[in-house]
Formats: sequence, structure tokens, C-alpha cells
Amino acid sequence: MGFIRTKLLPFAIVSLFGVAFFAVSARIWLPGDMMSPAPIN
Repeated sequence: MGFIRTKLLPFAIVSLFGVAFFAVSARIWLPGDMMSPAPIN
């Protein structure tokens, strides 16, 4: 249990933050028409 708390938990938090940061920064490189909401009709 101590191994999970000291080794795996910080890595999980850092990797989750990295995935969230990548998802936010990836929107910058998308074309403008993909960032706009989908057309209703």
C-alpha cells in the first residue's frame, strides 16, 4: 500500500494533468471550423 501511495499515486495525478493539458492545448491547433459548435440544421 505504501508503494502505491508513494510511487503510483503521484504518477497518476501527473499523467492525468498531462492528458488534460494536452486536450486543452490541442484545441489551439485545430482548425477554426472544428472549434465552433456544430450547426443545428
